[in-house]
Amino acid sequence: MKPQLVGIIGGVGPMATVYFMEMVLNKTRAARDQDHLDMLVSNHATIPDRTDFLLGKSSESPLQAMIADAKTLQNAGCDFVVLPCNTAHYFFEAVQESIHIPLLNIIEETVKRCLAKVPQLRTIGVMATEGTIYTNTYALACEKYGLSCLYPEADVQKQVSSMIYDKVKAGKKVGKEEFLSVVNTLRKMGCGAIVLGCTELSVAFADLQLEQECLDVVDSLTVLAEQTILFAGKELKEEV
Repeated sequence: MKPQLVGIIGGVGPMATVYFMEMVLNKTRAARDQDHLDMLVSNHATIPDRTDFLLGKSSESPLQAMIADAKTLQNAGCDFVVLPCNTAHYFFEAVQESIHIPLLNIIEETVKRCLAKVPQLRTIGVMATEGTIYTNTYALACEKYGLSCLYPEADVQKQVSSMIYDKVKAGKKVGKEEFLSVVNTLRKMGCGAIVLGCTELSVAFADLQLEQECLDVVDSLTVLAEQTILFAGKELKEEV
């Protein structure tokens, strides 16, 4: 198999894109530089906000910018592309139809990972942007696999949105207790797995080092990083 060139539609958001690339590097089994993936990134930070458009707060659609980036990456020789943003996956089909190379689906892969991780799983809880919730992308993916999908109540969702926009996107740290309070709320609602359905939450999760306290949490950015490695024909590094 010839080396695969991975295209990354980035900047959605910029910090999540950097974390994604770091994850791919850290999770690839490699004994030398040449064992790593070749990646080409368009860190297009000025793509209009996905949630603002989906909620009708802005008339600027991010779609044409994402399609343009996907085509640029394709024309540069990429074998497949990834989009490390859950909210932007509302536009998944339109972006995929604009190119002839595969676009990995972070939401589909994350739901499948939940099923693989939790035996007899029935309900998934999702921490995400209001845009992702409004468009029901996770609920639709869950329905496909016979699962129920729950989101936090409005007051708790405000906490989630604040962590995403007021903290991570603003370059500030998320507190451990505020993060865990949302996770615990979803646990009490009966969720057998809890999805970090926003890549900014993935950044906070990694910074807080909560993996051992949150074994029921499935991080969508981690899932996408691992699937990117495997799709490119590489092997995952064994967990220590």
